[in-house]
Amino acid sequence: MSDMVKKLRERRAQVWEQMKGIADRSTEENRNLTAEEQGQWDVMSEELDKLDERIKAALDTEQRAKDADAAFDRLHGGKGSGPGDGGQGGGQRAGAPAEGGDAELRSWMRGESRSRFFDVRPKGRIDWRSLQQRALTVGAATGGGDTVPTTFYDRLVQHLIQNSAIMQSGATILNTDGGETIQVPKTTAHSSASIVTEGQPIGESDPAFGQVELNAFKYGALIQVSRELLDDSGVDLEGYLAMQAGRALGNAFGAHAITGTGSSQPRGVVTDATVGVTGGTGVGGAFTSDNIIDLFFSVIAPYRKSPAAIWMMADSSIAAVRKLKDTTGQYIWQPGLQAGVPDTILGKPVLTEPNVAAVATGAKSVVFGDMSQYFVRLAGGVRFERSDDFAFNTDLVTFRALMRADGALVDLTGAVKTYQGAGS
Repeated sequence: MSDMVKKLRERRAQVWEQMKGIADRSTEENRNLTAEEQGQWDVMSEELDKLDERIKAALDTEQRAKDADAAFDRLHGGKGSGPGDGGQGGGQRAGAPAEGGDAELRSWMRGESRSRFFDVRPKGRIDWRSLQQRALTVGAATGGGDTVPTTFYDRLVQHLIQNSAIMQSGATILNTDGGETIQVPKTTAHSSASIVTEGQPIGESDPAFGQVELNAFKYGALIQVSRELLDDSGVDLEGYLAMQAGRALGNAFGAHAITGTGSSQPRGVVTDATVGVTGGTGVGGAFTSDNIIDLFFSVIAPYRKSPAAIWMMADSSIAAVRKLKDTTGQYIWQPGLQAGVPDTILGKPVLTEPNVAAVATGAKSVVFGDMSQYFVRLAGGVRFERSDDFAFNTDLVTFRALMRADGALVDLTGAVKTYQGAGS
C-alpha cells in the first residue's frame, strides 16, 4: 500500500474523530446540533465519502499498474505472473471452447480466429471467498489481494463482485455447467421441542420445507473497442474486457439480487426477507439507534453470529447511521481503519448497496442477516461474441458478453431481516 493511501486513511480517521467531537458536544449539552454544527457535520460526512472514493481509486490505480507491469514482463519474456495467466476457453471452432491462455484470447479479440465466440469458464473449483476478499481489498497485498489467482475469468468475476454487494456478502454460489432449472429446498419453519412428562407421548414437530427454482436468466452487455486499441499490443485488452464485462453484468444482476421480483428475473434478498423492525410514525421512515439494535437482535443468534452476517444499505442511510449511539454512548457505526477491514455496525460489516431503498415512508431501507442463506446460481461461464459489422462505419469492434444467473433466499425462517419505515 502506497504512502498516499496511508495518508488518505489517516485523514479519514481524523475526519471521523472531528465528526464524533461535534456529536459528542451536543449529547453532553443535551441538545440537537446547531445549524452551524449540522453544516460542519454534513461537510465532513461528504469529505468522508469522497475519501472513500479516493482510497478505492488509488488502490485500483496501484493494481492496474501491477497488472501492466506483469503484462509487459510477459511480452518481453519475463517471469511476471500477471493477470490472465492460465486463461481458459477459446474459439478454435464454433460451439466448442478450447484450451489456451491470454495469447489465444487476444488473437480472438483481434479477429485472427475464425470463431465468432469465445467461452470463458473457470478451471476447476472457484474459490469464491478468495475472490470476494480480493474484490474488497484491491491493491492491498496485506489484505490477501495478491494471493488470489488472477486468470481472466477470476478478474472478470472480481469486477462482477465489486459491483454487486450481494456477491461481496458471502452469498452461497452454485456454479453449474448447464442452464437447466434446478430445485433447491427452502426452509420455512424449524422443528420445536417442549417438556414431556413421564409416560406421555412426544409431540411431533417437523421442519417445514418448500422448494425454490433456480433458473438461468440471461444477462447481456455490449462493449465496443476501437480498432487502434485492438492493434496496440501494449494495451491490456484482457483487463479492459474483464473490467467492462464484469461491471456491466455485476450491476445488472446485482440490482435483481436485491429487489428482483422472481418473475422473469431473480428473487431479491429484500423481496424474500421478512420485516424485523418497523419504524415509528411521523418521521418519514427514519430509523433510530434502538431500531437498528432491535433489527440486529431480530435475527436469531446462529444467523447473526455467522461470518456471513452483514448489513446492506444505501449511502444516505449509512450517513444517518453515523450519528447514532447505543445506550452507553458508543457510536454503533465504526470505520474500518486498515486495508481490508470494512466499516462495521454493532461489530458486523456494512456494505454500500445503492439498490437498497433510501429512507422513506414504507421503504425497506436496511438489510441485516446471514447472506450465506441467499443462493446465487451461475450457469457455466461467460460467453463473449465478436462482431466487426455492428459498428462498421465507425471502425469499432463490438463484443457481446452473456452470462446466465439466478438467485433466491432459501431460508425464510428469519435468516435475513429488514427495517421498514412506518406507513405514515
